Amino acid sequence: MTTLLKLSNFSVRYHRVIALDRVSLEVREGEVTTVIGPNGAGKTSLVNAVMGLHPSDGELSFPFARDAARSTEARVRAGIALVPETRDLFGPMTVADNLRLGAYVHRNLGTRDADARMKAVFAQFPRLEERRKQLAQTLSGGERQMLALGRALMLRPRLLLLDEPSLGLAPLIVAEIFRVIERLRADGVSILLIEQNARAALKIADRAYVLENGTVQLEGAASEIAADPRVVASYLGLGASSADSARPGAAANISMGVSA
Repeated sequence: MTTLLKLSNFSVRYHRVIALDRVSLEVREGEVTTVIGPNGAGKTSLVNAVMGLHPSDGELSFPFARDAARSTEARVRAGIALVPETRDLFGPMTVADNLRLGAYVHRNLGTRDADARMKAVFAQFPRLEERRKQLAQTLSGGERQMLALGRALMLRPRLLLLDEPSLGLAPLIVAEIFRVIERLRADGVSILLIEQNARAALKIADRAYVLENGTVQLEGAASEIAADPRVVASYLGLGASSADSARPGAAANISMGVSA
């Protein structure tokens, strides 16, 4: 199976603070790979550094596009897209214009191609088509997440990086977002899913990594990680509901006591 992203001894520092310490991770073609962990574990630092938004040490490679590691722009041109935790929409612009910006690197292909890409996004998110002329700043939280994801899909990415897509959303919207993630995998999009809602993430992922205090504590098939007693106790809970597990901070301040 083709490896799309490989990290080895990968570290990220903020001055003297070590956010990630010698992390090794792999994302394979056709799979959803999830990274779960509590607040402050280093999950967002990981995905931002992978996208080239923060300096890092160690090995970072995209074997399918060897020049992609040179810069963030090179990653985008190689078909690597990030949906950040903050969503980073252009509020005073319409839904349609925000989507068009997602295909900016392919602007030379013309209006017809952009329209075809937008039509595909609207097929995934019919609600966005209903609001295509509405300003992004007037959308609900769930609609903003759909728009952020739709804008990334305008790139027609081969590798999609999702940072906390469920954050702050109602359970019904979270379920819809995760259904879209499953459809994208079926369509051939490989996904690195950074997620605090461990229950939802492990349910759809192929492989999983548990990140805590900047280091990988556990890794393996998502089904095996979901069944690990330490993960059940610390992240899933014996009687926790999906809504409980989706709360920001629900898994904070835990220590699994497992060496990397």
